[in-house]
Amino acid sequence: MTPLETVAGTTPAAAAVRDAPGRARAAATAALVLGAALLLALSLVHLTQGTSAASPLDLLAALFSSDDGAAASQLRALALDSRLPRLVGGLVVGAALGVAGCALQAMTRNPLASPDTLAVNAGAHLALTAAAAFGVSMPLLSSAALAFLGGGTAAGVVLLLAGFSEHAPIRLVLAGTVVAMGLASVTAALLMLYAQSTQGLFLWGAGTLNLAGLSGLLPLLPVVLAAAIGLVLLSRSTDVLALGTDTAQSMGVNVAFLRGALLVCAVALSAASVTMVGPLGFVGLCAPAIVRLAASRVSRLGRFAWALGASALVGALIVIGADVAVRALVFAVAGPNLAVAIPTGVVTSLVGAVFLVALALRMRSAGGNQEISAMPLPHGVTLSRRVMFTLAAAVLLMILAGAGMLLGDWWLKIGDVQLWISGEAARAIEITLDFRAPRVAAAVLAGAVLAIAGALVQTVTRNPLADPGILGVAAAGGAGAVVALILFSTSAWTMSAGAMVGAIIAGLVVFLLAGSRGSSPEKVVLVGIGVMTAAQAITQLLISSTNPYNQAMAISFLGGSTFGTTWSDLTPILLMLVLSVPVLIFLRRELDLISIDELTPRILGVRLARVRATALIIGVLLSAVAVVGVGVISFVGLAAPHMARMLVSREHRWFLPVAALLGAVLVSVSDTFGRTVIAPDQLPAGLVVAVLGPPYLLWLLKRSTRS
Repeated sequence: MTPLETVAGTTPAAAAVRDAPGRARAAATAALVLGAALLLALSLVHLTQGTSAASPLDLLAALFSSDDGAAASQLRALALDSRLPRLVGGLVVGAALGVAGCALQAMTRNPLASPDTLAVNAGAHLALTAAAAFGVSMPLLSSAALAFLGGGTAAGVVLLLAGFSEHAPIRLVLAGTVVAMGLASVTAALLMLYAQSTQGLFLWGAGTLNLAGLSGLLPLLPVVLAAAIGLVLLSRSTDVLALGTDTAQSMGVNVAFLRGALLVCAVALSAASVTMVGPLGFVGLCAPAIVRLAASRVSRLGRFAWALGASALVGALIVIGADVAVRALVFAVAGPNLAVAIPTGVVTSLVGAVFLVALALRMRSAGGNQEISAMPLPHGVTLSRRVMFTLAAAVLLMILAGAGMLLGDWWLKIGDVQLWISGEAARAIEITLDFRAPRVAAAVLAGAVLAIAGALVQTVTRNPLADPGILGVAAAGGAGAVVALILFSTSAWTMSAGAMVGAIIAGLVVFLLAGSRGSSPEKVVLVGIGVMTAAQAITQLLISSTNPYNQAMAISFLGGSTFGTTWSDLTPILLMLVLSVPVLIFLRRELDLISIDELTPRILGVRLARVRATALIIGVLLSAVAVVGVGVISFVGLAAPHMARMLVSREHRWFLPVAALLGAVLVSVSDTFGRTVIAPDQLPAGLVVAVLGPPYLLWLLKRSTRS
C-alpha cells in the first residue's frame, strides 16, 4: 500500500468503518424483506381458509373480472365481504399494535410497556362497551374517538401511578394490571346488566377478525397512517431519549412534549385497532420484544424508525400467523364453521402470556430496592386497639350476615328469621330463608379464606399487590371449572374438581418458574400475571367454542356467584379452613419475621424455604376451595389484608383473624347488594367486588409505590 493511499484514509480498517453503516442498513433491509416475504406467504394461506374452497387466484380473478355471472358475483362477494376484510384487518391491526407497543416502550424506556400493560386496550374496550350498553349509536370515527378517550385516560392513570422510571419496569405492569382488571370488571358488569343491547360483544371483546366488509376498516386507515407518520417524524428525538432523560434534555429535547406525543400516537393506534376488531392481547408486547432481540444481531433495528417498521411487520406476522394457525387447527378438529368463529385474540394472548413469563424470568431481581414498598403501618398499636378493632369487625360481620338473611327480592323481618329458626315460619318464608342461608354462609366463608390466602401470599412475597387473583390462581381455577363444564359434564362436583385442579396447577407453575434461585417477590408476581393471562385466554377460547347454555353457565360461574349454593358445597371450604388454622397458629412467629425482610429470618434461624412453601401451599389451596364454592372473586385477597394491617399492624396472630373478618364483610356486603339492588334480577358477588374494588386499589397502589 502506498503512502498516498494511507494518507487518503483508504486502509482496510478505515474502509471497513466507512462501509459499516451501509452493511448495517443492508442487513436490516434484508431482514425486513425476508419478513415481508414470510408475511406474503402467510397472507396467501390466510386467503384460502374459510367455509368455501375458493383459492386466492379465484378470488383475485373475480375481483378484477368484468363477468357479471352468478359464480363470479358470488366469488366477488366472498372476497370483498369476508376473506379480504379479515386479511386486511389482521394486517392493519397487527401493524398498528406493533407500532403502538414500540412507541410505548420507547416512551417509558420499559421493555414491558404495551397497550395491554398500560391498560390502553382495557380502557378503549370499556368505553365502546359503555356506549353500546347505553344505546349510543355512533359513526366509526366517533367510536374511535371514544376509544381513544377511554384508552388515553386509562394509560394516564397507570403512568400517574407508576411513573416513567425505567429502573422499575415491573411496577408499571403491576399498576397496569390492577387498572386493567378493574376496567375489565366494569366492562363485565355492563355486559351482564345490559345483555340485550350488548349482545354479541363477548366474542368481539376477545378480539375477533370476523369483519363484515371493508367499511369497518377504510375510515380508520387515515388515523393509523397519521399516527404512524407522526411517530416517524419523532424518531430522531426518540433515539436521543433512549440515552436517558437527563442526556436528552441536555441535548435540547423537550422530553415532556416528546413523551406526550408518543403517548397520543400510540393510544390513537390502539384505539383504532380496538374499534376495528376488539382488543387483541399482547401483540404490542411481543412484536417490539422480538425486534429488540433481533437488534442484538441486526444493529440497525435498534434505531427507532427502523424499529417501528420492524415492529409493524412482526405485529402483522403475529396476528396473521395466529389466525392461520388457530383456524387450521380448529378446522382439522371441529370443521370450518367453528374455525372461523374462534377469536384470534385468544391465541395472541396465549403467545403474549408466554412472552411475559419469559421476560420475567430474564429480568434481574430488584434486590433490596424493591419496586413496590410495604404499606406504611401504624405505630404503637396497643392491645386494646387490636381487641377493639377485632370485635368491631366481628360485630359488623354479624350485622351484615343478618342483613343478608333479610334482604333480597323479598324483604323479610327479624321476626320471620326467629320463626324460621324455631321451625314455625310460613312455607314461603321457610323456602326463602332455606335458599338464602347457605348463600350468606358461602359469602362469609369465601371472603374469609380469600383474605387469609391473600394475606399469606403478600407476607411471603413481601409485595402489597400480590394476591391469588394477580398470581393467576383464581383465573386458573375458573379455567379448570370451565374445562370440566364443557368437556365433561355440568355437575357441581365435576366443576369443583376442575377448579381445584386448575388452581393447584397455576400455583405450582408460578412458584416453580419464579421460585428458583435468583427469584424475587416482583418476579413471582410478574410470572403470575402471565399465568393469569394464559388462563383467561383458555377460558375465552372454551366459552367461544361451546353452546349458549354452557356459555351462560360459565359466565355466571366466572362472575363469582353464590346463587344455588347448598350446604354441601361449603364442605371443602370448611374442611380446608379447619386444617389450615392450626398450622398458621403454629407458624405465626415465623410469618412475622418473613414479612420484615429476607435477612432477619435467616439470622434468627427460620427455615425460610420450608415456611414460605407451607404458607404458599395453604394460600393456593384456600383460593382453590373458594373458587370451588363460589366461583372467581377478585380483589378480596388484595384489599382485606391491607385494611387489616392498617388497623392492627403486621403481627399475624391479630392480622390474620382481622383480615379474615374483613374479607367476609366485603364479600357479604357485595353478595347482599347484588341480590337486592336490581331484584328480582341479580348481580354476582364477585362482579360487585370487582367493580367496587378498583378505586381502593388505585389509592393503595399510589401509596405503596415509590417514585
